[in-house]
Amino acid sequence: MTPAGIETTPVIYQNDDIADHARDSYSSGALDALEELLWKRGTFQFPVTRQGLFPAAAVDASTRYTRYDKVWLRDNVYVIYAHWLAGRRGPAVRATQALMDFVAGQRLRFDRIIRGETDPRDRANRPHVRFSGATLGELKQRWSHAENDALGYFLWLSCRLAREGLIDVRALGRELDTLSMFPRYFERIQYWQDRDSGHWEETPKVSASSIGVVVGGLREYRLLVGHLRQTGHVGKSWAQGEFALCEAMIHEGREALADILPAECVENDPSRSRRYDAALLFLVFPMEVVEEEMASRILSDVTSYLQGEYGIRRYLGDSYWCPNYKKKVPPAKRTANYADDLSWRDALGEEGKEAQWCIFDPIVSAIYGRRYQRNGRREDLARQVLYLNRSLGKITGKENPFGAFKCPELYYLENGRWVANDATPLLWTQANLLVAMRIMRESLQHPTKPR
Repeated sequence: MTPAGIETTPVIYQNDDIADHARDSYSSGALDALEELLWKRGTFQFPVTRQGLFPAAAVDASTRYTRYDKVWLRDNVYVIYAHWLAGRRGPAVRATQALMDFVAGQRLRFDRIIRGETDPRDRANRPHVRFSGATLGELKQRWSHAENDALGYFLWLSCRLAREGLIDVRALGRELDTLSMFPRYFERIQYWQDRDSGHWEETPKVSASSIGVVVGGLREYRLLVGHLRQTGHVGKSWAQGEFALCEAMIHEGREALADILPAECVENDPSRSRRYDAALLFLVFPMEVVEEEMASRILSDVTSYLQGEYGIRRYLGDSYWCPNYKKKVPPAKRTANYADDLSWRDALGEEGKEAQWCIFDPIVSAIYGRRYQRNGRREDLARQVLYLNRSLGKITGKENPFGAFKCPELYYLENGRWVANDATPLLWTQANLLVAMRIMRESLQHPTKPR
Protein backbone atom coordinates (compact mmCIF):
# COMPACT_ATOMS: atom_id res chain seq x y z
CA MET A 1 0.00 0.00 0.00
CA THR A 2 1.28 3.46 -0.89
CA PRO A 3 1.53 5.78 2.15
CA ALA A 4 -0.69 8.85 2.22
CA GLY A 5 0.75 11.84 0.41
CA ILE A 6 2.87 9.82 -2.04
CA GLU A 7 2.41 10.64 -5.72
CA THR A 8 0.25 8.02 -7.43
CA THR A 9 0.47 9.13 -11.08
CA PRO A 10 1.11 5.94 -13.07
CA VAL A 11 4.65 5.51 -14.36
CA ILE A 12 4.89 5.41 -18.14
CA TYR A 13 7.07 2.48 -19.24
CA GLN A 14 8.58 2.48 -22.71
CA ASN A 15 9.78 -1.11 -22.36
CA ASP A 16 7.31 -3.95 -21.61
CA ASP A 17 9.97 -6.29 -20.22
CA ILE A 18 11.07 -3.67 -17.71
CA ALA A 19 7.46 -2.94 -16.77
CA ASP A 20 7.07 -6.64 -15.95
CA HIS A 21 10.08 -6.46 -13.60
CA ALA A 22 9.13 -3.18 -11.89
CA ARG A 23 7.59 -3.37 -8.41
CA ASP A 24 5.77 -1.01 -6.06
CA SER A 25 7.93 -2.51 -3.32
CA TYR A 26 11.19 -4.26 -4.11
CA SER A 27 12.68 -7.32 -2.47
CA SER A 28 16.36 -8.15 -2.89
CA GLY A 29 15.39 -10.94 -5.27
CA ALA A 30 13.24 -8.68 -7.44
CA LEU A 31 16.01 -6.08 -7.62
CA ASP A 32 18.53 -8.80 -8.51
CA ALA A 33 16.34 -9.99 -11.37
CA LEU A 34 15.85 -6.46 -12.66
CA GLU A 35 19.55 -5.64 -12.51
CA GLU A 36 20.45 -8.92 -14.19
CA LEU A 37 18.06 -8.09 -17.02
CA LEU A 38 19.58 -4.63 -17.52
CA TRP A 39 23.16 -5.89 -17.57
CA LYS A 40 22.24 -8.75 -19.90
CA ARG A 41 20.45 -6.46 -22.36
CA GLY A 42 23.25 -3.89 -22.45
CA THR A 43 21.62 -1.02 -20.54
CA PHE A 44 24.76 -0.71 -18.42
CA GLN A 45 27.22 -1.15 -21.26
CA PHE A 46 29.69 1.77 -21.11
CA PRO A 47 31.87 2.18 -24.21
CA VAL A 48 35.36 3.44 -23.46
CA THR A 49 38.04 5.28 -25.39
CA ARG A 50 41.52 3.82 -25.67
CA GLN A 51 42.52 6.07 -22.76
CA GLY A 52 39.87 4.43 -20.57
CA LEU A 53 37.51 7.42 -20.61
CA PHE A 54 33.85 7.54 -21.51
CA PRO A 55 32.29 9.38 -24.47
CA ALA A 56 29.15 11.35 -23.74
CA ALA A 57 27.06 8.90 -25.77
CA ALA A 58 27.35 5.86 -27.96
CA VAL A 59 27.06 7.32 -31.47
CA ASP A 60 26.63 5.85 -34.93
CA ALA A 61 26.77 7.35 -38.41
CA SER A 62 23.38 9.02 -38.01
CA THR A 63 24.18 10.66 -34.67
CA ARG A 64 27.87 11.50 -35.09
CA TYR A 65 26.86 15.09 -35.86
CA THR A 66 26.11 15.51 -32.12
CA ARG A 67 29.85 15.22 -31.37
CA TYR A 68 28.85 13.22 -28.34
CA ASP A 69 31.72 10.87 -29.12
CA LYS A 70 33.88 13.49 -27.36
CA VAL A 71 34.67 13.47 -23.64
CA TRP A 72 33.13 15.87 -21.12
CA LEU A 73 34.85 16.22 -17.76
CA ARG A 74 31.51 16.50 -15.93
CA ASP A 75 29.92 13.45 -17.54
CA ASN A 76 32.96 11.31 -16.88
CA VAL A 77 32.88 12.15 -13.18
CA TYR A 78 29.31 10.86 -12.95
CA VAL A 79 30.14 7.69 -14.89
CA ILE A 80 33.25 7.06 -12.78
CA TYR A 81 31.27 7.66 -9.58
CA ALA A 82 28.69 5.09 -10.69
CA HIS A 83 31.39 2.51 -11.39
CA TRP A 84 33.04 3.18 -8.04
CA LEU A 85 29.75 2.90 -6.14
CA ALA A 86 28.92 -0.32 -8.00
CA GLY A 87 32.26 -1.85 -7.00
CA ARG A 88 33.74 -1.67 -10.51
CA ARG A 89 36.96 -0.13 -9.26
CA GLY A 90 39.24 -1.05 -12.15
CA PRO A 91 37.44 1.08 -14.78
CA ALA A 92 36.88 3.83 -12.21
CA VAL A 93 40.56 4.13 -11.32
CA ARG A 94 41.75 3.93 -14.92
CA ALA A 95 39.35 6.67 -16.01
CA THR A 96 40.24 8.91 -13.07
CA GLN A 97 43.94 8.56 -13.85
CA ALA A 98 43.20 9.52 -17.46
CA LEU A 99 41.27 12.59 -16.29
CA MET A 100 44.22 13.44 -14.06
CA ASP A 101 46.52 13.18 -17.09
CA PHE A 102 44.33 15.58 -19.03
CA VAL A 103 43.95 18.09 -16.21
CA ALA A 104 47.69 18.01 -15.52
CA GLY A 105 48.15 18.85 -19.20
CA GLN A 106 46.06 21.98 -18.63
CA ARG A 107 48.61 23.27 -16.10
CA LEU A 108 49.65 26.24 -18.23
CA ARG A 109 46.06 27.46 -18.50
CA PHE A 110 45.62 27.25 -14.73
CA ASP A 111 48.94 28.95 -14.02
CA ARG A 112 48.44 31.82 -16.43
CA ILE A 113 45.11 32.70 -14.85
CA ILE A 114 46.44 32.25 -11.30
CA ARG A 115 49.39 34.56 -12.08
CA GLY A 116 47.12 37.11 -13.76
CA GLU A 117 48.75 36.67 -17.17
CA THR A 118 45.52 35.85 -19.03
CA ASP A 119 42.00 37.14 -18.60
CA PRO A 120 39.53 34.48 -17.37
CA ARG A 121 36.66 36.49 -18.84
CA ASP A 122 37.83 35.17 -22.21
CA ARG A 123 36.46 31.64 -22.00
CA ALA A 124 39.08 30.39 -24.47
CA ASN A 125 41.69 31.01 -21.77
CA ARG A 126 40.02 28.77 -19.23
CA PRO A 127 41.06 25.16 -18.56
CA HIS A 128 39.22 23.00 -21.07
CA VAL A 129 36.39 20.76 -19.91
CA ARG A 130 35.60 19.01 -23.21
CA PHE A 131 38.30 17.20 -25.15
CA SER A 132 39.33 14.18 -27.22
CA GLY A 133 39.03 10.95 -25.31
CA ALA A 134 41.33 9.21 -27.75
CA THR A 135 44.32 11.56 -27.49
CA LEU A 136 43.52 13.69 -24.38
CA GLY A 137 44.10 16.62 -26.72
CA GLU A 138 42.16 19.88 -26.92
CA LEU A 139 39.45 20.30 -29.55
CA LYS A 140 39.46 23.11 -32.08
CA GLN A 141 35.74 23.89 -31.79
CA ARG A 142 35.02 27.04 -29.80
CA TRP A 143 33.37 26.00 -26.54
CA SER A 144 32.07 27.38 -23.25
CA HIS A 145 35.01 26.15 -21.18
CA ALA A 146 34.10 28.51 -18.33
CA GLU A 147 32.32 25.72 -16.44
CA ASN A 148 33.33 25.85 -12.80
CA ASP A 149 31.06 22.96 -11.88
CA ALA A 150 33.03 20.60 -14.14
CA LEU A 151 36.28 21.50 -12.38
CA GLY A 152 34.60 21.21 -8.99
CA TYR A 153 33.33 17.73 -9.84
CA PHE A 154 36.82 16.60 -10.85
CA LEU A 155 38.31 17.89 -7.61
CA TRP A 156 35.53 16.23 -5.58
CA LEU A 157 35.89 12.82 -7.21
CA SER A 158 39.70 12.74 -7.32
CA CYS A 159 40.00 13.63 -3.65
CA ARG A 160 37.41 11.05 -2.62
CA LEU A 161 39.18 8.28 -4.51
CA ALA A 162 42.54 9.45 -3.15
CA ARG A 163 41.25 9.20 0.42
CA GLU A 164 40.04 5.69 -0.41
CA GLY A 165 43.58 4.82 -1.49
CA LEU A 166 42.57 4.27 -5.11
CA ILE A 167 44.57 7.24 -6.41
CA ASP A 168 48.17 7.57 -5.29
CA VAL A 169 48.66 11.08 -3.88
CA ARG A 170 52.02 11.83 -2.30
CA ALA A 171 53.97 14.93 -1.39
CA LEU A 172 55.85 16.34 -4.40
CA GLY A 173 53.94 14.00 -6.71
CA ARG A 174 52.17 15.10 -9.88
CA GLU A 175 48.69 14.23 -8.59
CA LEU A 176 48.89 16.35 -5.45
CA ASP A 177 50.56 19.15 -7.39
CA THR A 178 47.65 19.06 -9.86
CA LEU A 179 44.95 19.07 -7.18
CA SER A 180 46.61 21.93 -5.30
CA MET A 181 46.07 24.21 -8.32
CA PHE A 182 42.32 24.26 -7.81
CA PRO A 183 41.91 26.35 -4.63
CA ARG A 184 44.26 28.97 -6.08
CA TYR A 185 42.45 28.99 -9.39
CA PHE A 186 39.04 29.32 -7.73
CA GLU A 187 40.39 32.13 -5.57
CA ARG A 188 41.75 33.99 -8.58
CA ILE A 189 38.53 33.87 -10.59
CA GLN A 190 36.47 34.57 -7.44
CA TYR A 191 34.25 31.61 -8.24
CA TRP A 192 31.54 32.72 -5.79
CA GLN A 193 30.73 35.67 -8.08
CA ASP A 194 32.08 34.37 -11.38
CA ARG A 195 29.75 34.12 -14.36
CA ASP A 196 30.24 30.66 -15.81
CA SER A 197 28.24 28.58 -18.29
CA GLY A 198 27.62 25.86 -15.76
CA HIS A 199 25.97 22.48 -16.16
CA TRP A 200 24.03 23.42 -19.29
CA GLU A 201 26.88 25.27 -21.07
CA GLU A 202 24.73 28.25 -21.92
CA THR A 203 24.48 31.95 -21.00
CA PRO A 204 27.18 32.81 -18.41
CA LYS A 205 25.70 33.75 -15.03
CA VAL A 206 26.41 33.49 -11.32
CA SER A 207 24.83 30.09 -10.67
CA ALA A 208 24.20 28.40 -7.34
CA SER A 209 24.64 24.97 -8.93
CA SER A 210 28.19 25.81 -10.02
CA ILE A 211 29.12 27.50 -6.75
CA GLY A 212 27.79 24.56 -4.73
CA VAL A 213 29.76 21.97 -6.70
CA VAL A 214 32.95 23.97 -6.18
CA VAL A 215 32.20 24.12 -2.45
CA GLY A 216 31.85 20.33 -2.48
CA GLY A 217 35.15 19.94 -4.33
CA LEU A 218 37.00 22.25 -1.96
CA ARG A 219 35.55 20.43 1.02
CA GLU A 220 36.85 17.11 -0.30
CA TYR A 221 40.27 18.64 -0.97
CA ARG A 222 40.38 19.91 2.62
CA LEU A 223 39.55 16.40 3.87
CA LEU A 224 42.29 14.94 1.67
CA VAL A 225 44.85 17.41 3.02
CA GLY A 226 43.88 16.41 6.57
CA HIS A 227 44.23 12.74 5.69
CA LEU A 228 47.68 13.29 4.15
CA ARG A 229 48.79 15.28 7.18
CA GLN A 230 47.57 12.60 9.56
CA THR A 231 49.38 9.85 7.63
CA GLY A 232 52.59 11.86 7.45
CA HIS A 233 52.60 12.37 3.67
CA VAL A 234 52.72 16.18 3.91
CA GLY A 235 54.22 18.63 6.36
CA LYS A 236 52.31 20.56 9.00
CA SER A 237 53.06 24.04 7.64
CA TRP A 238 51.99 23.13 4.09
CA ALA A 239 48.77 21.54 5.37
CA GLN A 240 47.96 24.58 7.50
CA GLY A 241 48.33 26.85 4.49
CA GLU A 242 46.03 24.65 2.42
CA PHE A 243 43.48 24.49 5.23
CA ALA A 244 43.42 28.28 5.56
CA LEU A 245 42.95 28.81 1.83
CA CYS A 246 40.20 26.18 1.63
CA GLU A 247 38.38 27.57 4.64
CA ALA A 248 38.37 31.05 3.11
CA MET A 249 37.18 29.78 -0.26
CA ILE A 250 34.47 27.55 1.23
CA HIS A 251 33.24 30.45 3.36
CA GLU A 252 32.90 32.67 0.28
CA GLY A 253 30.95 29.97 -1.53
CA ARG A 254 28.59 29.31 1.35
CA GLU A 255 27.92 33.02 1.76
CA ALA A 256 27.02 33.23 -1.93
CA LEU A 257 24.75 30.19 -1.70
CA ALA A 258 22.94 31.75 1.26
CA ASP A 259 22.19 34.78 -0.92
CA ILE A 260 21.07 32.82 -4.00
CA LEU A 261 19.35 29.61 -2.93
CA PRO A 262 16.77 28.25 -3.44
CA ALA A 263 17.08 29.99 -6.81
CA GLU A 264 19.69 29.11 -9.40
CA CYS A 265 20.52 32.72 -10.27
CA VAL A 266 19.25 36.01 -8.83
CA GLU A 267 20.91 38.48 -11.19
CA ASN A 268 18.68 41.35 -12.30
CA ASP A 269 19.23 40.62 -15.99
CA PRO A 270 16.16 38.56 -17.05
CA SER A 271 18.29 36.58 -19.53
CA ARG A 272 20.28 35.27 -16.56
CA SER A 273 17.86 35.26 -13.62
CA ARG A 274 16.38 31.80 -12.96
CA ARG A 275 14.24 30.65 -10.07
CA TYR A 276 14.02 26.91 -10.83
CA ASP A 277 16.76 24.67 -12.23
CA ALA A 278 17.08 20.90 -11.88
CA ALA A 279 20.89 21.21 -11.63
CA LEU A 280 20.32 22.26 -8.02
CA LEU A 281 19.44 18.61 -7.29
CA PHE A 282 23.14 17.80 -7.59
CA LEU A 283 23.86 19.97 -4.56
CA VAL A 284 21.64 17.59 -2.58
CA PHE A 285 23.13 14.45 -4.15
CA PRO A 286 25.83 13.51 -4.75
CA MET A 287 27.50 16.72 -3.45
CA GLU A 288 25.59 16.96 -0.14
CA VAL A 289 26.42 20.63 0.38
CA VAL A 290 22.99 21.90 1.49
CA GLU A 291 21.20 21.37 4.80
CA GLU A 292 18.06 19.24 5.07
CA GLU A 293 15.63 22.16 4.98
CA MET A 294 17.14 23.59 1.79
CA ALA A 295 17.35 20.12 0.27
CA SER A 296 13.61 19.72 0.83
CA ARG A 297 12.96 23.12 -0.76
CA ILE A 298 14.97 22.19 -3.85
CA LEU A 299 13.18 18.84 -4.14
CA SER A 300 9.80 20.51 -3.83
CA ASP A 301 10.68 23.14 -6.43
CA VAL A 302 11.88 20.59 -8.97
CA THR A 303 9.03 18.14 -8.55
CA SER A 304 6.39 20.91 -8.48
CA TYR A 305 7.59 23.09 -11.37
CA LEU A 306 9.88 21.00 -13.58
CA GLN A 307 8.67 17.41 -13.35
CA GLY A 308 6.75 15.91 -16.27
CA GLU A 309 5.38 12.51 -17.19
CA TYR A 310 8.43 11.54 -19.26
CA GLY A 311 11.20 13.13 -17.21
CA ILE A 312 12.23 16.38 -15.57
CA ARG A 313 12.83 19.66 -17.37
CA ARG A 314 16.18 21.38 -16.88
CA TYR A 315 14.47 24.75 -16.41
CA LEU A 316 11.37 26.60 -17.56
CA GLY A 317 11.78 28.02 -21.04
CA ASP A 318 14.52 25.58 -22.05
CA SER A 319 14.68 25.57 -25.85
CA TYR A 320 17.15 22.68 -26.25
CA TRP A 321 15.31 19.93 -28.15
CA CYS A 322 12.13 22.00 -28.24
CA PRO A 323 9.14 20.58 -30.18
CA ASN A 324 10.06 19.32 -33.67
CA TYR A 325 13.69 20.23 -33.01
CA LYS A 326 15.11 18.14 -35.86
CA LYS A 327 12.83 19.89 -38.34
CA LYS A 328 13.56 23.37 -37.03
CA VAL A 329 17.29 23.10 -36.35
CA PRO A 330 19.89 21.83 -38.84
CA PRO A 331 22.32 19.18 -37.53
CA ALA A 332 25.25 21.60 -37.35
CA LYS A 333 23.36 23.85 -34.94
CA ARG A 334 21.64 21.25 -32.75
CA THR A 335 24.55 20.86 -30.34
CA ALA A 336 26.43 24.06 -31.14
CA ASN A 337 28.08 26.36 -28.61
CA TYR A 338 25.24 28.51 -27.28
CA ALA A 339 27.15 30.24 -24.50
CA ASP A 340 27.42 33.44 -26.56
CA ASP A 341 23.83 33.80 -27.78
CA LEU A 342 20.73 31.73 -27.08
CA SER A 343 18.26 34.09 -28.71
CA TRP A 344 18.05 32.24 -32.04
CA ARG A 345 17.26 28.92 -30.39
CA ASP A 346 15.01 30.40 -27.71
CA ALA A 347 12.81 31.89 -30.43
CA LEU A 348 11.91 28.32 -31.44
CA GLY A 349 10.81 27.18 -27.98
CA GLU A 350 7.24 26.72 -26.81
CA GLU A 351 6.27 27.42 -23.21
CA GLY A 352 5.24 24.30 -21.33
CA LYS A 353 6.69 21.97 -23.97
CA GLU A 354 10.30 21.86 -22.84
CA ALA A 355 12.26 18.61 -23.29
CA GLN A 356 12.05 16.26 -20.32
CA TRP A 357 15.43 14.87 -19.28
CA CYS A 358 16.26 11.39 -18.02
CA ILE A 359 19.25 12.17 -15.76
CA PHE A 360 17.27 13.65 -12.86
CA ASP A 361 14.77 11.01 -11.71
CA PRO A 362 17.57 8.65 -10.59
CA ILE A 363 19.06 11.50 -8.56
CA VAL A 364 15.71 12.17 -6.87
CA SER A 365 15.44 8.45 -6.10
CA ALA A 366 18.93 8.50 -4.57
CA ILE A 367 18.08 11.55 -2.46
CA TYR A 368 15.03 9.85 -0.98
CA GLY A 369 17.04 6.67 -0.50
CA ARG A 370 19.67 8.46 1.55
CA ARG A 371 16.89 10.07 3.58
CA TYR A 372 15.28 6.74 4.28
CA GLN A 373 18.61 5.31 5.37
CA ARG A 374 18.93 8.17 7.87
CA ASN A 375 15.39 8.28 9.25
CA GLY A 376 13.61 5.03 8.37
CA ARG A 377 10.45 6.84 7.22
CA ARG A 378 8.22 4.70 5.04
CA GLU A 379 7.21 7.64 2.82
CA ASP A 380 10.85 8.29 1.87
CA LEU A 381 11.32 4.65 0.88
CA ALA A 382 8.11 4.83 -1.18
CA ARG A 383 9.35 7.92 -3.01
CA GLN A 384 12.71 6.26 -3.59
CA VAL A 385 10.88 3.40 -5.30
CA LEU A 386 8.62 5.76 -7.26
CA TYR A 387 11.51 7.71 -8.75
CA LEU A 388 13.50 4.56 -9.43
CA ASN A 389 10.51 3.29 -11.39
CA ARG A 390 10.21 6.62 -13.22
CA SER A 391 13.87 6.20 -14.15
CA LEU A 392 13.24 2.69 -15.43
CA GLY A 393 10.23 3.89 -17.38
CA LYS A 394 12.44 5.96 -19.65
CA ILE A 395 14.46 3.00 -20.95
CA THR A 396 13.58 2.48 -24.59
CA GLY A 397 11.36 -0.27 -25.93
CA LYS A 398 11.60 -2.36 -29.07
CA GLU A 399 9.85 0.28 -31.21
CA ASN A 400 12.57 2.85 -30.56
CA PRO A 401 14.78 3.56 -33.62
CA PHE A 402 17.90 3.42 -31.42
CA GLY A 403 16.99 -0.02 -30.12
CA ALA A 404 15.57 -1.37 -26.89
CA PHE A 405 17.03 -1.11 -23.39
CA LYS A 406 18.76 2.24 -24.06
CA CYS A 407 18.92 5.24 -21.72
CA PRO A 408 18.16 8.47 -23.61
CA GLU A 409 19.38 11.94 -22.79
CA LEU A 410 15.82 13.24 -22.95
CA TYR A 411 12.36 12.95 -24.45
CA TYR A 412 11.04 15.75 -26.65
CA LEU A 413 7.90 16.40 -28.68
CA GLU A 414 8.02 15.33 -32.31
CA ASN A 415 4.75 15.63 -34.22
CA GLY A 416 2.91 15.68 -30.91
CA ARG A 417 4.55 12.53 -29.50
CA TRP A 418 7.24 12.27 -26.83
CA VAL A 419 10.24 10.52 -28.35
CA ALA A 420 13.86 9.94 -27.36
CA ASN A 421 16.35 12.39 -28.85
CA ASP A 422 19.46 11.47 -30.84
CA ALA A 423 21.75 11.27 -27.78
CA THR A 424 20.59 7.73 -27.07
CA PRO A 425 22.11 6.07 -25.15
CA LEU A 426 23.57 8.83 -22.97
CA LEU A 427 26.15 7.49 -20.54
CA TRP A 428 25.30 10.09 -17.87
CA THR A 429 21.74 8.69 -17.77
CA GLN A 430 23.06 5.13 -17.55
CA ALA A 431 25.39 6.13 -14.72
CA ASN A 432 22.69 7.84 -12.68
CA LEU A 433 20.37 4.86 -13.10
CA LEU A 434 23.12 2.51 -11.90
CA VAL A 435 23.66 4.75 -8.86
CA ALA A 436 19.92 4.80 -8.09
CA MET A 437 19.78 1.01 -8.21
CA ARG A 438 22.79 0.67 -5.93
CA ILE A 439 21.24 3.00 -3.37
CA MET A 440 17.98 1.07 -3.64
CA ARG A 441 19.96 -2.03 -2.73
CA GLU A 442 21.45 -0.21 0.26
CA SER A 443 17.95 0.69 1.43
CA LEU A 444 16.81 -2.92 1.17
CA GLN A 445 19.81 -3.98 3.28
CA HIS A 446 19.36 -1.15 5.78
CA PRO A 447 18.70 -2.39 9.33
CA THR A 448 16.21 0.38 10.13
CA LYS A 449 12.63 -0.81 9.93
CA PRO A 450 10.31 1.54 7.98
CA ARG A 451 8.00 3.64 10.13
